[in-house]
Amino acid sequence: MSQATDFLNKEEQEEVVKAIKEAELNTSGEIRLHIENQCPEDDAFDRALEVFQELDMHNTELQNGVLMYLAIDDHQFVIVGDKGINDVVENNFWESTKDHVISNFKEGKFKEGLVQGILEAGEQLKKHFPYQSDDENELSDDISY
Repeated sequence: MSQATDFLNKEEQEEVVKAIKEAELNTSGEIRLHIENQCPEDDAFDRALEVFQELDMHNTELQNGVLMYLAIDDHQFVIVGDKGINDVVENNFWESTKDHVISNFKEGKFKEGLVQGILEAGEQLKKHFPYQSDDENELSDDISY
């Protein structure tokens, strides 16, 4: 079994991190990607919430962190937004972004799907959390494993 860290090669990892930086230029929101081999929980959404807490994503000033969670072997992909986002958007806010990512995954375009999803998340966040001149990057842009 390969490691989650091998899911994307070094160049693809750099492109994903670049997409996170680019997406965050449009918004005060914070975007993170977490990749692991298997989901240790029965429900990937519950696991995504755990990772959200472990990465301290709930500590952003405007509660506008977004986690994209991927369990490779279990074919699970979840997008979780913090309270500040969920308070102002409709319930299915992330569904179209998730659908675009998954359709790329089905074609074996993993990096492309993640990059597209991240950039789309930045655009979605921009509507509710536009970039402010005094914004600080509150969370790491690196992929977590």
